[in-house]
Formats: sequence, structure tokens, C-alpha cells
Amino acid sequence: MSSENPLWHPFAAMNKVRERRLTITRGEDVWLWDDAGNRYFDATAALWYSNVGHGRREIIDAIAAQLDKLEAYQIFADLANEPALRVAEELSARAPMDAAKVFLTSGGGDSIDTAGKIARAYFAATGEPERTVLLSRSGGYHGTHGMGTALGGIPANRIGGPFVPDVLQVEQNDPTAVEKALADVGPERVAAYFAEPVQGAGGVITPAPGYLEAVAEICQRHGVLFVADAVICGFGRLGNWFGIERFGIRPDLVVFAKGVTSGYQPLGGVLASGTVAAPFWDRPGGPTLRHGPTYAGHPVACAAALANIALMEREGLLERSKELEGVLLERLESLADHPLVHQVRGGVGFLGAIEVDPDRLAATPGLPTVIGDAARAHGQLVRPMLSSLGFSPPLTATESQLDQMTDAMRRALDDVHRT
Repeated sequence: MSSENPLWHPFAAMNKVRERRLTITRGEDVWLWDDAGNRYFDATAALWYSNVGHGRREIIDAIAAQLDKLEAYQIFADLANEPALRVAEELSARAPMDAAKVFLTSGGGDSIDTAGKIARAYFAATGEPERTVLLSRSGGYHGTHGMGTALGGIPANRIGGPFVPDVLQVEQNDPTAVEKALADVGPERVAAYFAEPVQGAGGVITPAPGYLEAVAEICQRHGVLFVADAVICGFGRLGNWFGIERFGIRPDLVVFAKGVTSGYQPLGGVLASGTVAAPFWDRPGGPTLRHGPTYAGHPVACAAALANIALMEREGLLERSKELEGVLLERLESLADHPLVHQVRGGVGFLGAIEVDPDRLAATPGLPTVIGDAARAHGQLVRPMLSSLGFSPPLTATESQLDQMTDAMRRALDDVHRT
């Protein structure tokens, strides 16, 4: 029997992991340490989620206190727990729509599936069962569950799927593509349109000016639900609670996860407007949404979310994100003159990306990973993507730490350029 560790990593070429596995052992604010004692700046807040930084005692204590009272219990049917009830109230109060109801899940992928089911179930409950088609846009990422794989707009992530019917993609940043899709399939058949306010895993792609607003108007005109995927963009990343507020849009559904607990516990969910929720909540004898993950409303995860939200408000981290977004873009733009850098993106939220030179990428298809490895040698953990590197530090990062990050990235780029 092999003595090799059997852990199968997500999104990993496992035949290469043995050569480069990095085992993280502890974290403090924006810093991480590996099992050899090396320190790294967490330039991507783990997987876009450590918004308040690592090792925050308030959240750790809230988790421990809840474990001491009730470690877990389900919320199916008429059961509830106090943290789930409280977090639903806190999230509804901050929702970018009226009378929002909160369906809790275990994470972003669960939440995308939930939003798709709610959209279709809403129309089935309101006399339009033929509205089953879901629209998404190229370059988008909506997780890797069944519906998320089908909705995803990154071709490499669609291997092994999609298997969900009635899912169509449109070209990003082109409102006329949405109009055409509606005309082609028939607007009376379309249930919902899914969009990240800023596309994260697709390369930190900001929407063209007026694009999301135009699509929201198209959806409203044709009775199509607008679903904002705020899994990456929420909880301060765009300077507000759910990201979509930045564009003045009142969505019908909002998908959230990641930053709701800053990753301290797995939690996600869907906000549904009062209108969308009404058939399930207000109609006597109305339909039951026969859907839900086992750990929906997990009391320890909800306790973590409550502590995280309180911490973000107490420290003004939403406002801090707005203050730092321009600083991050400025620092990344200082790298635009490097021979390996083709383009820098950012400026809408505290996140950004460096697009690598396409000629060098063609010669070295794994170039972002090579640069990411070089960054590790200079004490930085960045997010390699297909053709770019992503940056989304904790909202607690300082300008001097961003300076250090930028200096280290230039050294890493230089190292790779010389090889």
C-alpha cells in the first residue's frame, strides 16, 4: 500500500501536488505560516473569504460558546435554533431588497443550486411553470455543484458537465446578447439571469459601465428574476454588504457565502425578495420548497456569522474596503510595465488581477502557477487563475503591507522572467 497521503485536492493536478504541497499551520490577521515556519502574506484572503483576517478572537470565542450550548441541530420543517433565527434577521435587515427572506445553506455551491430551484419553483407556484430557463454569462463562476457547473462560463470548469437542462449562456458585458437570448428562447420560458457583480474566478472582470443596470432593466421588463451571485463580492469586498448595491440594483435573489463568516465556519444562503418568497410564505396551502442541505442553519456556523458581522461593523471594514480599493489598484498598476504583465484590472472593490502576457502564456500554459510559486518564495500567497493572478487581501490589510506585497510580486515576476 502506498504511503503517500491520500488527500485529493480540489482543482489540483494530483501528480504534481507531491512536489509542491504547502501545508498551512496557523494564521494571524493577514499572515499565514507553513509547517516549516515560513511566513506568508495572504494576498487572496484564502479563497476570497478571510475578509476580517485570521485568528480573530471574537469569532473563535463565539464558536466555542455556541459549541458549549448546542453543537448542531437541523432546521427542517418547524425546527429552529437561536443563532439561525438571529442571523436571518441580521441578513434580512441588510438585504438590498424589500422584505427579504433568508434560506441558509452550507456554502456557495449549495446556494447557487438553491437559487435556481427557488427561481423555477416561484414561477411554478405563480402559474408560469414553463419558465425554467436560466441565463448566465461567459467568464462567470458559480461553483461546481450541478447547477453551478451548468451556469459557469469558464470552459475548463465545465468538464464532466453540464447536465442541468435549460441553462443558456450569453456573452458578458453585452446587454443585446441578453435581449437576443430572450427573443430566441422566448421570454415566457426564462426564469432567471445569474451574474456576479464583479466576476471573481474568471479573472476579476468588472462589468462594463451600465451593463448590469441595463440587464436588470431588461429582466424587469420581461418578468425575469435577477440573481446576484455575491459569494465573492459580498461582506465588504465591494464596500457594502452584498456587492450588487454598488450598481443601484434591487435584485430578486442574492446568493451569499464566504465572507458571511470570513471562512471561520462553512455557511451560505439565498436572500429572496418578499415578492419571490410570497407564494411560499403568504398563501394558505401554498407550496413547500422541498430542498435543503443537512447543515442548513447550523448553529455554530450562524454564531460565527453573527460575530463576524458585528466585528465588520465595529471596525468599519466596509468603509475601509472603499478606502483601499484605489490603493490596491494603484499598487498593481505599478507592475503594469513588467514584461510578463499584459494588463491590470481592479478599482471596483478591494480586489484586482494581473493578466499575464499572452505570448509568454502560450509558450508556458501554466505561467500563472509558475509566478504564484515564485511569489511563495518571496512570502506571498496569490491566486493563480487560467491567464491571470488574483489579489483580494483581508480588509484589515494596511497600505504598507500592500507595498510589501507589490515589491514581492515584482521580485517574483523578475525571477520568472529571467528563467
